[in-house]
Amino acid sequence: MMFSDFAGHEDAKLALILNAIDPGCGGVLFTGGKGGGKSTLSRLFKKILPEDTPFIELPLNVTEDALLGGIDIEETIKAGRRVFQPGILSRADHGVVYVDDVNLLSPEMLSLVLEVSGLGENIIEREGIALRHTSRFILVATMNEEEGVLSPHLLDRFGMMVLCEGLKDVRQRIEIMKTVAPEVFGLPSFGQGDHELSERIRSCRLFLKDVTIPVETMDYIVQMGIEANLAGSRGDICLMYASRAHAAYRGSMEVTRDDVDAVAPLVLAHRKRTPQQQQVQQRQEQHTEQQKGHQEHGEQTGSEGHDGQGQQHGAQPGDERPAPNESRSDRDGGEPSSNEENGQQREASRKEEVFDIGASFRTKRIMLKKDRINRLESGRRTKTGSRDKSGRYIKSIQRKRDDIAIDATLRAAAPYQKARGRTDMVLIRDDDMRFKQREKKMGHLVVFVVDGSGSMGARRRMVETKGAVQSLLMDCYQKRDRVSMIVFRRDRAEVVLPPTSSVELASKRLKEIPVGGKTPLTAGLMETYRLIKRVTARSPETRVIGVLITDGRANQGLSDAPIDQEIEKMTQLLSGLRSADYIVVDTEDQAGFFRTGLACQIASRLDADYHTIEELKSGCLFDMVRMKKTEGAGP
Repeated sequence: MMFSDFAGHEDAKLALILNAIDPGCGGVLFTGGKGGGKSTLSRLFKKILPEDTPFIELPLNVTEDALLGGIDIEETIKAGRRVFQPGILSRADHGVVYVDDVNLLSPEMLSLVLEVSGLGENIIEREGIALRHTSRFILVATMNEEEGVLSPHLLDRFGMMVLCEGLKDVRQRIEIMKTVAPEVFGLPSFGQGDHELSERIRSCRLFLKDVTIPVETMDYIVQMGIEANLAGSRGDICLMYASRAHAAYRGSMEVTRDDVDAVAPLVLAHRKRTPQQQQVQQRQEQHTEQQKGHQEHGEQTGSEGHDGQGQQHGAQPGDERPAPNESRSDRDGGEPSSNEENGQQREASRKEEVFDIGASFRTKRIMLKKDRINRLESGRRTKTGSRDKSGRYIKSIQRKRDDIAIDATLRAAAPYQKARGRTDMVLIRDDDMRFKQREKKMGHLVVFVVDGSGSMGARRRMVETKGAVQSLLMDCYQKRDRVSMIVFRRDRAEVVLPPTSSVELASKRLKEIPVGGKTPLTAGLMETYRLIKRVTARSPETRVIGVLITDGRANQGLSDAPIDQEIEKMTQLLSGLRSADYIVVDTEDQAGFFRTGLACQIASRLDADYHTIEELKSGCLFDMVRMKKTEGAGP
């Protein structure tokens, strides 16, 4: 198949052509589901490039040494001096680096590739080596968002992004079959389109430097960036290069507004955003209005509820009374709740309501203690030992590994060279061998276990809870943590958000959480246990932090056994999971006259950190996670 014969996806082909004309366009990222032709089109790209252009596919398991370059072990030992071995980015100079499923590439490796791509040179300073070499290449990558997404910062480093979806048009799908199997339709196997396109690109490169951008067009480019609320100037710069390349592709010596409009969707699609300050302000205003509205509504319903309470004191036979299961919460708590709060909870449990997300806020930096376990997991939060060759080289060790530390090995062998009778090469023995101890950062799986019963809506505690959870979700996303969410309400618990790194999906699920019904706390604990067991069975190195948000009251059990016994049994199971630590956030109204302290009891049984809802509102949840100790814990 030829590049010019590829059916559909004209925007994707245009993005590749513009990058071929001017690598300053910043590369291109293709996103979309399976069967969209992303990988096929990317590999056909090399057919329209000059024959001597390097085209390198980057493997997902690439190591730092293979990517940037490192010590040539054999030559170093033979020569008795450090010999540098070029890496993949050295061979890709003035060529193309293609990454399939870039979202599955290690974040550390992707950051290195993007850094070298932006600088245009590879700088190496480690193991006594300090050198640099040019590495200018076009970065082409594909991504399926169903398998994970990239952070906004990494997306911004790609000059262009194009959505490639499967073709639905009948004629285009027929054209694909003709291209793949031309002999079936009696068509020639190869055409001349790629050769002509390659010559056109070569011609455009020659007079690209002579293409001018008028002042009014430059103003138009900047204005488009401002209207799209771009962060920084990278989008403006990419839009300028892409517009100039498009003008050269048309054969024009001057960039016009039409050129800018033609490439703007490619450059701005993944960069458009609403400023964070505007989002926070809007949420705060909405939250204030909702509080005022509910306060006025509460004053009206409060007087009615008080009258209803007065009628209950008459003990009329037909009066509505709590269900038998609801009365069990009073027994388990040991102290009865106030009549006013019971009335509010019964009112909230009768109806189902979806509360908005409260005002979010900037999270404090979450720092976890270094994990001493050597892991393959990657992330951006907690320091941990590295089991493979990725990560930062921090020291040398004698314990045998696959990653040889040449500098330390040579230093260990150097004092004995004369005694060993060295002539023209370094003599190294087994006891001289030193190996690299590497360090990197890992992410965590944060599981939110949220009480969605009617009691959470009685005093609108869910609004503030959602706001704090939303803030922590953003922080987890930026640190490459995965998150999951379990909600327990009515008679069951449900995993409303399976483990994911998508903040958009997490925010959507958080917003849709309903409130109402009874409190099946044991079901929530059971579902948490099952989720952690499933995750750690697939990936034993995963570290889990369970955040239980509840007032501790339970009035719906899993069996006929007393609820308190069920809770005790479940907390024993959870505390026995070595791969998990827990935090309990008490949502009970601490200003009330009667307090049960049930959440504190659960925290004690889980050996978890205990905090109140007021601390959650003030953002102390992030200090809780920061203080959580994971040192020395293993799967």
